[in-house]
Amino acid sequence: MQSYGMLIDGRMVNTAEQDPVINPAFGEPFATCARGTKEHVNQAVDAAANAYKTWRKDEAFRRQKLNECAAALQAKVNDIAPVLSQEQGKPVNQAMMEIFGASMWFSYFASLEIQPEILQDDGAKRIQVVRKPLGVVAAITPWNFPVILLSWKLAPAFLAGNTVVAKPSPFTPLSTLMAAEALREVLPAGVLNVLSGGNDLGAELTRHPEIRKISFTGSVATGKKVMLAAADDLKRVTLELGGNDAAIVLDDVNPDEVAEGLFWGAFQNSGQVCAAIKRLYVPEQLHDSIVAKLVDRAKRTKVGNGMEPDVELGPINNDMQFQKVLGLVDDAKKSGGKIEVGGERMGSKGYFLPPTIVTGLGAGAKLVDEEQFGTALPIIKYKHLSDALEQANRTHYGLGGSVWSSNPDRAEEVAREFESGTVWVNQHIDLSPLQPFGGHKWSGIGVENGKWGYNEFTQVQVVDTKRA
Repeated sequence: MQSYGMLIDGRMVNTAEQDPVINPAFGEPFATCARGTKEHVNQAVDAAANAYKTWRKDEAFRRQKLNECAAALQAKVNDIAPVLSQEQGKPVNQAMMEIFGASMWFSYFASLEIQPEILQDDGAKRIQVVRKPLGVVAAITPWNFPVILLSWKLAPAFLAGNTVVAKPSPFTPLSTLMAAEALREVLPAGVLNVLSGGNDLGAELTRHPEIRKISFTGSVATGKKVMLAAADDLKRVTLELGGNDAAIVLDDVNPDEVAEGLFWGAFQNSGQVCAAIKRLYVPEQLHDSIVAKLVDRAKRTKVGNGMEPDVELGPINNDMQFQKVLGLVDDAKKSGGKIEVGGERMGSKGYFLPPTIVTGLGAGAKLVDEEQFGTALPIIKYKHLSDALEQANRTHYGLGGSVWSSNPDRAEEVAREFESGTVWVNQHIDLSPLQPFGGHKWSGIGVENGKWGYNEFTQVQVVDTKRA
């Protein structure tokens, strides 16, 4: 069984103590990785702090290195993608797309224009607002998109002049460690350090006095713990947390035209997307037609081991999440919901639940009120659009949402009523490096991506020069 090491100060470091990594298609370990300790945290942070002294000084050099990072990931895509598929569960072609996406994020930030803001420039004064790096950043990433979400943090952090200590989820550490090994070939030692281990290691990292910012993507519960840990030292935080995203179909749509988009908006990556459609509201007169279209698409979807050809959906990533989704589906049955398709575990090995569509539920049902993060979608009938909007916003979450209509202008008016960081019209989960992404309410603090995401890794300094 292959073992994977951590990146500390430009060296790949392995340990005698190893953690198994489970392939969710079989529910069995297929590799191991190093188990980091508090001492490894100290070594990594010290290396990052030392590298920061010179890394922060040359922006042109950093931009060159970001382009080299993009090329390094592309060169290793055929090596990393199969490992990502095996540890996360997603089909290998989607794993390849994730790595190419990470490369694109590095390329985007390599060319992002950053100019000082001039507030006054005359004979008396020149007042500039400049952005400076924060120092050593902790980047903590989740298990659903481990490589691309790492790039969301690394690329802007590096451009700003910060150095980084990253920690992936213990469920999916291997692709991150492989990406780190590729990037160490182009980055100066200490600029990037990657540690693997359990949640206790993340706690050590967030508490470390040399860490000046924490960029975290994960659950609301853990995000609150990160914020508490940061408070004592007044560390800066960016928190991208969960979502219970609603999609509202308006009464003028053609079900044939929206069914495919709705299906993949809900079930992409086996529903393990923070901004996926988690609740679908449809008007009474279109309910049966849309349900039928989605059920048909679900039945035609190939579910299986992501390493097999033509698989569209893989397993749920881990047993804990699998049991949660099964529990929500079981509660839906007990609450009067009708299972239109799916609803039962597939096979005896691995964590497979085929696309499951449930009708007959409303507010108060756990599958509607809680974030399922898996292959189960409640479809909720509504009579008045105002009721659908009220239900969509009646949640602690506020990450994303979408509106579907044959009239985009009308849909955009409805979209503005959503209490969420992003609202899509006639699409869902369409993201790019140039647009900010973040949540309202419990779905997060701060944003990632674009110039706004870059700003999150900087601190403002005013340079006020008297000339006369």
